[in-house]
Amino acid sequence: MWYFSDEEKELQRLCRDFAEKEIAPFAEKHDTEESFNLAAFKKMGELGILGITADPEYGGAGMGCVAATIVMEEFGKACPGLTLSYLAHSILAVNNIQNNASVEQKQKYLPKLISGEHIGCMGMSEPEYGSDAIGMQTQAKQNGDDYILNGTKMWITNAAYADIAYVYARTGKEKKNLSTFILEKEKNHFTTGNPIHKMGMRSSPTGELIFEDVNVAAEHRVGEEGSSVSHMMANLDIERITIAGISLGVAQACLDHSVKYAGERKQFGKAIGQFQMIQRMIAEMATKTSMMRNTLYNIAYQYDQGERDSIHAAIAKLGIPQMATEVALDAIQVHGGYGYSREFPVERLMRDNKLNEIGAGTNEVMVLIIAKNLLGKFKQ
Repeated sequence: MWYFSDEEKELQRLCRDFAEKEIAPFAEKHDTEESFNLAAFKKMGELGILGITADPEYGGAGMGCVAATIVMEEFGKACPGLTLSYLAHSILAVNNIQNNASVEQKQKYLPKLISGEHIGCMGMSEPEYGSDAIGMQTQAKQNGDDYILNGTKMWITNAAYADIAYVYARTGKEKKNLSTFILEKEKNHFTTGNPIHKMGMRSSPTGELIFEDVNVAAEHRVGEEGSSVSHMMANLDIERITIAGISLGVAQACLDHSVKYAGERKQFGKAIGQFQMIQRMIAEMATKTSMMRNTLYNIAYQYDQGERDSIHAAIAKLGIPQMATEVALDAIQVHGGYGYSREFPVERLMRDNKLNEIGAGTNEVMVLIIAKNLLGKFKQ
């Protein structure tokens, strides 16, 4: 993009090279085995990107939403599943702690999360509360100076590998009386349930966080009791922008694979790329991908400039994953029978991307956010 800084351009080159060497060659293996590329994840700590938005004093890169989106795109081309785990760690855990925790909590938790010594996750969704996250029922009841936690968090990326969990819980009867706690596996603050087997994002571990009469010292609470709804909503914006970055990477990878295949695959004595129907599909895929890129990075740039309106994050989250699924389906069509087989990666990319239309707020929730914002402004 024309407005990428020199630092962001260098980050793009660095992540592209890392993805080609450390992520892409193992993506199919981890998808098939439903396993986690822990080795590559740890190397991201050496690369200096596990704290992409965190302050340098804690080991972070001190960069913004554009930079985080660059990482998502470059890694998303290679393995969306591993990239989702990166997002859960760097945006849902590290970025939340960076923005909301006390200095003492940042000093305690961020260095090890940013180095890769510890892996982080976030607990928001529950078995009965997904889109209605504010209705969550996990309870944190005061017990003297401490809290007793009870409940279950569901669909938690990195659950089985997490050392640190950034968890929301109800601390009062009012619906918006939610508080946040930084929980440690080492202190037995949480246990994990069975892994969840998924259609896509199979290389990203997903599971439950379980709290059964867990005693948590008040020093683990983030901010004032009952103050967490605003934190939750603010972080959802950057989560939605950056998860759209994974979809952009999916679309670009599908386009690249399709162009290559159309130039190599021959039917009726010539490359299929010479047929107008194939040319049309590839041209439309390229057009959609270019539109996605320009829209997404413009929204990320606005976010970094302080223009943080949830409608723009919702637009990115609604439009870009949807378009990426369309591009991925066209890529399968270009590849024909091979596209439907596991011999080429386009079927995996399509399966992986579908999750981006569900996680971080479903398409339907994004529609509600956009419509309410626009209609509310019209009414005013």
